[in-house]
Amino acid sequence: QVQLQESGPGLVKPSQTLSLTCTVSGGSITTNYYYWSWIRQPPGKGLEWIGHISYSGNTYYGPSLKSRTSISRDTSKMQFTLQLSSVSPEDTAVYYCARLFYYASDYQYDAWGQGTQVTVSS
Repeated sequence: QVQLQESGPGLVKPSQTLSLTCTVSGGSITTNYYYWSWIRQPPGKGLEWIGHISYSGNTYYGPSLKSRTSISRDTSKMQFTLQLSSVSPEDTAVYYCARLFYYASDYQYDAWGQGTQVTVSS
């Protein structure tokens, strides 16, 4: 059974870059049709999709954060990383990594990390 675990600093200063890593165990991030995602939930708001990196290494970003987001991977460590630049207090949220299965018209998030709180504050 695949497991995902987020790691990274819980406090980031405004204007800095937020960097989080998701470590995958029990599965490979290169397995076909799986997309490795970052999703966040600001306090009192719903889930927001940030972006994902595919099994082949292609990246896709949500429009609202696209200009500040970069997702990369290290296949030797079975990790994928989120970098969000020029953060502000509005980026305070619980950040989740998740696995999306997508093939033809079938798609579902079938594994999630526990989430990590990131607060942007000076």
